[in-house]
Amino acid sequence: MSMSSKQMARIACHALSEKKAGNIQVIDISGISVFADYFLIADGANQHQIQAMCDSVEEELYKAGISVKQIEGNRNSTWILMDYGEIIVHVFSKEDRLFYDLERIWGDGKFIDVAELEE
Repeated sequence: MSMSSKQMARIACHALSEKKAGNIQVIDISGISVFADYFLIADGANQHQIQAMCDSVEEELYKAGISVKQIEGNRNSTWILMDYGEIIVHVFSKEDRLFYDLERIWGDGKFIDVAELEE
């Protein structure tokens, strides 16, 4: 069964929410990028929460039959990027999120409410 990028984003958002991710943002970049449809951006309070968030996303998408293509960062990182092809999940410390400011960089994308993924 093939899964849409929107369904993948919905599963990832739910997994992040389950681990109390901070300020989850979903950016539809399909109109401005050829490498992915959605960026998901969230932050965690510390490295343990950041890792728990990533583990949750990986586990829930794996259960849905989707394997991560590449992960950048490790257990000691304050920014972990998870590449699923159609969606890219960025999990930051609050400080790194402010520093890198991906929301500004990808501001030409369409910011969508997490609730829209449920439609």
